[in-house]
Amino acid sequence: MRKVWDIPGGVHPPENKAQSVTRPIASAGIPDVLIYPLSQHIGAAAVPLVEKGDLVLKGQMIAEAMGFVSAPVHAATSGRVTAIEERVIAHPSGMHAPCIVIEPDGENRWIEHSGLEDYTSATPAELLSIIHDAGVAGMGGAGFPSAVKLSTRPDTPIHTLIINGTECEPYITSDDMLMRERADEIVRGTEIIAHILGVSSIIIGVEDNKPEGIASLRSAAEHSAGIEVISFPTKYPSGGEKQLIQILTGQEVPSGGLPSALGIVCQNLGTTVAVHHAVDRGEPLISRIITVTGDSCREPANYEVLLGTPASHLLELSGQQPELCERLIMGGPMMGFALESAEVPVVKTTNCLLAPTRAELPPAAPQQACIRCGICAEACPASLLPQQLFWYATAKEYEKLEAHNLFDCIECGACSFVCPSNIPLVQYYRASKADIRRHHLDHERSERSRARFESRQQRIEQEEAEKQARRQARREAAQARAKEAGTKQPSRSDAAPDAADVIRAAIERSQAKKQAAAAQSQAQADMGIEPDSAQDAIDRAMAKRAAAAAAPKLSPVEQLQNNLASVQSRISKTGEKLEQARTTGEDTVSILESSVAKLEAKRDQILAEIEELGDS
Repeated sequence: MRKVWDIPGGVHPPENKAQSVTRPIASAGIPDVLIYPLSQHIGAAAVPLVEKGDLVLKGQMIAEAMGFVSAPVHAATSGRVTAIEERVIAHPSGMHAPCIVIEPDGENRWIEHSGLEDYTSATPAELLSIIHDAGVAGMGGAGFPSAVKLSTRPDTPIHTLIINGTECEPYITSDDMLMRERADEIVRGTEIIAHILGVSSIIIGVEDNKPEGIASLRSAAEHSAGIEVISFPTKYPSGGEKQLIQILTGQEVPSGGLPSALGIVCQNLGTTVAVHHAVDRGEPLISRIITVTGDSCREPANYEVLLGTPASHLLELSGQQPELCERLIMGGPMMGFALESAEVPVVKTTNCLLAPTRAELPPAAPQQACIRCGICAEACPASLLPQQLFWYATAKEYEKLEAHNLFDCIECGACSFVCPSNIPLVQYYRASKADIRRHHLDHERSERSRARFESRQQRIEQEEAEKQARRQARREAAQARAKEAGTKQPSRSDAAPDAADVIRAAIERSQAKKQAAAAQSQAQADMGIEPDSAQDAIDRAMAKRAAAAAAPKLSPVEQLQNNLASVQSRISKTGEKLEQARTTGEDTVSILESSVAKLEAKRDQILAEIEELGDS
């Protein structure tokens, strides 16, 4: 027998698992509506591939993955897309998010699909592609896309695969029933994952409070080489990934590290079944086993549920009595969260709907002052200091929280469970984690903005330097031509009379214009036409301004594009004049060259501004 280790801390809350294992897994059927949040996993939300009014088939991809850490979403039955809109989703805050809403047609028509006859003939990359396209995500935790988690790097070889069958949370029995009734599917999925990773050791870890499931797994694994089914003493939260690794191997995952650093990968039992369905049957992840329990339910049980099914449909199947249920919890009593509405849909990570009575799960008592008893530190399975974390969280001292390894907290709730002062410690930790993530994100955005600004400044300085270099080159070229022609460059004193002549000519032109305007006014008076008054000029100006205001307003990018087109046209015309001057040998060549250079600089500046607007 393999040796097992103990973890620090931990608690033993009432299990309350017997209520939901008295009957086999039942089908939840097809509800009246299916609601698919576009984000059912860690990472980027999926992007819709359908529109309102589209007809879809069972297994059809309705939203594709966006980015590397993402997973697609598939229709669980055939029907019509009735909306793509914001709906309340499974989240502790009761937030709304984009969802695809499908009205089933009752026909349950599949897309064409088929699995591999022999998965061993496929490469790991091909199998990972199948798993990715099937939308498989972790079904026991935060929902990390399985294809990403199984994509190991060459510099971190994996030698051990651990399948998590612990299910330590009170009330939840979905994995237990899966082991009892579908152990062969678990073993098959485990073999496929082991083939992808190329591991030499495969362990299925199960707490010893599931004797029937353990026996079923061992029977199914008899003919599978290398799979060990290990049971160990029941303690909450032994189902945490890092805690399970420590129990089965004696190794501790470093703070802030990943199990892959130890050559280990963990997967949930439900994930192995989803992998089996994807590879052997060609079926995407469209359903899962969910425990529906609590004293307000007349018939607590486990159901195979189509993803997107509203919680209200499952509560109706289990005979829930709403008048007895004060709050509805998704997940277990330790790590679950209350739902604001029973219309919240089940997603890939939903493993339980708990509908307790007030007597069964009374509201939390009022929070009192911390008495510094230290019981929370004794219960912490991650060997953290919950008391210090609580103080830093209330003071919003985020740097100290990170220094005390806040992100090693798995939010199991053991500290809150034993706290005699009824302090909701986990809620403080969750809020602080969100604040820290937001601050990191703001810092990253600030750094990107700073980098863009510095890049722009560098570009402007480089353009100015190039402009000065061109000017100097033209000046030197003009001096060289003048020297060769034996001419003298005009000095400022030489140029002074020319400037005076220009000014004198401008004054004469202005006087001539005034005389012409006076003559025109006199002629209009002789003909009985009143000359334009100041009010007429004002009216014309106002009309011109109103016409400009009525014209469609252009966006900054459109204005810059118009300016760019105008500058390009001027460059073209000036360039033609320059070529003509060079051909005829006129003295205006240097002037035209300078004009072209200025226009090109202006064009480059407009292009830079367009690029900057595009980045923002």
